[in-house]
Amino acid sequence: MPGTRKLGRPTAHRKAMLRGMVTLLLENGQVETTLTRAKEVRSIAEKMITLGKKNTLASRRAALAYITKEDVVTKLFNEIAPKYANRQGGYTQIFKIGARRGDAAEMAIVRLIDEAAE
Repeated sequence: MPGTRKLGRPTAHRKAMLRGMVTLLLENGQVETTLTRAKEVRSIAEKMITLGKKNTLASRRAALAYITKEDVVTKLFNEIAPKYANRQGGYTQIFKIGARRGDAAEMAIVRLIDEAAE
């Protein structure tokens, strides 16, 4: 099935939710969510980090158009992207943490890879 997952949301709600989750991930370094949402957040977050590695005015404006907080964009370009300068993709990890108690949805943690650990 090509394209992105719909996640049971209307288009505007889905885009707003993903923008918020990507912003939270880049701000805090990790976010806990369902597995399917985590897979979508991972792909978008990796695209944002790749924009940060380019470090041009156009890439900064593209990041500002998606990420909801200006200070997170500054952090992305000044702190996060330089950590992955010699890495070709794979900036995030997904850890499965089991089923949610209420509805048994598969939960996961999306985390930025710590470059110093490797």
